[in-house]
Amino acid sequence: MIRIGKISYWHVHAEEYTQAILNHPGSELAAIWDENAERGRRMADKYGAPFVSSLEELLGRDDIDAVVIDAPTTKHRDIMVQAARAGKHIFTEKVIAPTLREVNDVLSEVRKAGVRMAVSLPRLYDAYTVAIRGVLESGRLGTLTQARVRLSHNGATANWLPSHFYNKNETAGGAMIDLGCHPMYLVRLFLGQPEQVSAQYGYVTGKDVEDNAIVLLGCANGAIGVVEAGFVNDRSPFSIELHGTKGTLLYGLPENKLLVSSQDGWEEVPVGDREPIAFQQWIAHVQNDTEAEENLTFARDLTALMEAANRSAESGRSVRLDELEQ
Repeated sequence: MIRIGKISYWHVHAEEYTQAILNHPGSELAAIWDENAERGRRMADKYGAPFVSSLEELLGRDDIDAVVIDAPTTKHRDIMVQAARAGKHIFTEKVIAPTLREVNDVLSEVRKAGVRMAVSLPRLYDAYTVAIRGVLESGRLGTLTQARVRLSHNGATANWLPSHFYNKNETAGGAMIDLGCHPMYLVRLFLGQPEQVSAQYGYVTGKDVEDNAIVLLGCANGAIGVVEAGFVNDRSPFSIELHGTKGTLLYGLPENKLLVSSQDGWEEVPVGDREPIAFQQWIAHVQNDTEAEENLTFARDLTALMEAANRSAESGRSVRLDELEQ
């Protein structure tokens, strides 16, 4: 049994990961710490787990094997380095950290400690992504020339996101670094890691962070990626467009159907089973002492793209990934 310490309920998905711990036969909730002690005690009462007032105490406990981290994004690097040095396996919400240098610090400590880490990148494992990867591997689209993925909701206009999601000191950004992570790592999956990034951020509701964003990704082979995210749209369907030299693929416009167009016309491609969620994969890696290689590669690349996007939006220019501090 893997005994897990839950670190923070800052993120909106924190309770989902608590349920994942409770529902998995190989894990149990051993203790809770939160930078907001009142919130932490409330969650400890709710889930019947002890509240630990000190992060150092939680990480020093011998009856905790691993941690699930949902702390503010800007605190991720320091908490994860501490956790790795304490010998705790790590599962975390995206992004690992706001900058590539911080991510490299974390991954270096994880390797040194020999602990197992994975990141929640849920749409990598959804059934439509599995099916799309199959289409790409078949060669039906030819060489991809453009990938566009859009994901948006009304969290800012309908006021259901917590107020701290607009605090740049905690989030390191808004719609793009939060919701935009999903289309970003999907475009990265479809096109490979781009060379340069150009971002445009909008502030529809006047928050301190962007609530409306588009990022253009330029690849070495001339392919272009388009990543769209927002907190200001009531009925904007999640959508994927892939265009290649031989065909086009569409998903979610607006129905959740996977359509492929080639010389023979449009065809609906069946969407089968999804892969296990990242949390389940992480538990298996801990149990089997294996590494989540692809997951961590995508997570590292995701942070590089987000850092470059933020720099581009701030500077008003395109940013190359090789400009980022390693």
